[in-house]
Amino acid sequence: MTSTESVVESGKQPCIGLEPLGGKNTLLPGKSTASGGTGLGTFVDGGPKVTANGVHDIEDRILRITGYYGYNPGYSSHRREDGLESHAETPGSETGVENQSYHTCTSTVLKVLGGLLMVLCISSSWVGTAQVVKLTFQSFSCPFFISWFSSNWNILFFPIYYSGHVVTTREKQTPIQKFRECSKLFGEERMSLKLFIKRTAPFSILWTLTNYLYLMALKKLTATDASGLYCCHKAFVFLLSWIVLKDRFMGVRIVAAIMAITGIVMMAYADGFHGDSFVGVALAVGSASTSALYKVLFKMFLGSANLGEVAHFLSTMGFFNLIFISCVPLILYFTKVEQWGSLSSLPWGYMCGLAGLWLVFNILVHVGVVLTYPILISIGTLLSVPGNAAVDVLKHEVIFSAVRLAATCIICMGFLLLLLPEEWDSITVRFLATMADKKSEEHGEELTESSMHTRSRSRANGTISLPLA
Repeated sequence: MTSTESVVESGKQPCIGLEPLGGKNTLLPGKSTASGGTGLGTFVDGGPKVTANGVHDIEDRILRITGYYGYNPGYSSHRREDGLESHAETPGSETGVENQSYHTCTSTVLKVLGGLLMVLCISSSWVGTAQVVKLTFQSFSCPFFISWFSSNWNILFFPIYYSGHVVTTREKQTPIQKFRECSKLFGEERMSLKLFIKRTAPFSILWTLTNYLYLMALKKLTATDASGLYCCHKAFVFLLSWIVLKDRFMGVRIVAAIMAITGIVMMAYADGFHGDSFVGVALAVGSASTSALYKVLFKMFLGSANLGEVAHFLSTMGFFNLIFISCVPLILYFTKVEQWGSLSSLPWGYMCGLAGLWLVFNILVHVGVVLTYPILISIGTLLSVPGNAAVDVLKHEVIFSAVRLAATCIICMGFLLLLLPEEWDSITVRFLATMADKKSEEHGEELTESSMHTRSRSRANGTISLPLA
């Protein structure tokens, strides 16, 4: 209400005053008054005044009217006094995001570095295996006995896995408990002799054939040629998976398979289609074929398995090799196909070194798939080709013909093409689209910065510049 009578009697210039409702200040939350309460009117502490449209002060109004780039109402150079803005929570959230990204980058870097170390170890062990085989053949030329002896070392796979499991985990299980837990790979049925033979015999026979044919190929060919031809197993795995497992058809992998076959033909043609060279190429291709069949059948009947189940399976194959395949070396000995003389005359040092390197290679291949990227494991196998070539040239003074080098390079290129993921085409398209978007964003930022500089110069000269768009 207004009071005009008191104003006339005092003789002062009339003015209009607002009386407080109910004799008390009308309080509105969010603003401080001079008396310490809250209300609408002037503010004492110099904070910005909020109007009905959400604009704080004159600066915000100017920025809103002129359409300043990136303007957000209520976020001028002044700060709110009510403490309700999101900036109070931003430092903590940004710190959490930074810590999470830091841990992610650290784990990725460690995984890549571990993978590179794994690549080096895998290629070194595979090169060492081939070179020790060549040394062993100088004094002991019995490939099946060497293959049988080396396969027996697979029995140590599960004990090594169990030792690592005990060291790295707090869960303590007895070896028998862990062995039974990992035996689920054979199915829910209780382990019996029939099931043991049914599940293990085909894979053990293929394993022995792969190793035996590879050792026979090393007798006829150089380590470089044998390891290069063995890389064709990747192409055979794709072809068998496409035919048997009905995997996705990929044109680039068909091209890789054709390149592998081309390299095989060129390798056989290098010395003519006759003699030891042709036989060696056939043996190496046979080894790659049985290896591919082993992997496809494993995926078909046993599916995907964890490291413990793989360790159990390889140790089981080692036992099968020791029990059931031991008769084959004896048959070859009595038929005088492989004569090894007395046991004391055998080169046990070379044979134990060979078996140890072969075991290390198998362990690194299966453990590396769990610890790092599987593609790095395949690259480690591929790098054994130049590694063997370096040893053959420097130590054995082998001279490679142009045809053999071209064939090896073609096989290796096909191997690399087979490492491409199934969605490589869509990944490539997305990558190119992302690069194009980044370039367009950078171009837009440059245009924005140039318009900003133009506007600032126009304001300094007292003129107004209107944007064209």
